[in-house]
Amino acid sequence: MELRPYAAADEGTVVELWQRCGLVRPWNDARKDIQRKLTTQAELFLVGVLQGQVIATIMAGYDGHRGWVNYLAVAAECRGRGYGRLLMREIEERLTARGCPKLNIQVRTGNRDALAFYRKLGYAPDEAVSLGKRLIPD
Repeated sequence: MELRPYAAADEGTVVELWQRCGLVRPWNDARKDIQRKLTTQAELFLVGVLQGQVIATIMAGYDGHRGWVNYLAVAAECRGRGYGRLLMREIEERLTARGCPKLNIQVRTGNRDALAFYRKLGYAPDEAVSLGKRLIPD
């Protein structure tokens, strides 16, 4: 798998991948998420390409205090080949180079596969509750 920065031509394929991976929610417009990301640290939005097809994504950011990962996705038919690990390692390296001391990931409680994946990479639950408030409706 080749890693490269997201390109505008990837939008439809990326959104479709996120939908197939169960990452898209009705209250969250994935296309707007992409456009917002492109205005801030766009270099931390990567796609994985295999045989000319986008089969994986990762979107990350660093706010000066913590790093965050969103939209880590690997096409179901390509899982188990180390692509998710490769994407995480790349983002961890990029965030470390920026001086990021800690990386946080939010995982839906029912997503047992993702929780197991992140635990294998050394991530553990924090003693914190994630709260959210929508500021701009999609």
